[in-house]
Amino acid sequence: MFEGCTIKYNKSPMTGKNCSIQVTYPADSDGTVKSLSVPMKPDNTDYQEILEWVDAGNTIEEAD
Repeated sequence: MFEGCTIKYNKSPMTGKNCSIQVTYPADSDGTVKSLSVPMKPDNTDYQEILEWVDAGNTIEEAD
């Protein structure tokens, strides 16, 4: 599902709390890198997939 991706929290500059998750996919054959900012909302299907990935034993990297 997220093979080769970097998955990392984003912090809100206003609150300093995690507010979304940045998913960065490996470069395509032409060198294009795609990323997705996923809000941490239970009804978001991308967020649900990330939670399944975490339940499978993976870890989200901490924000910078």
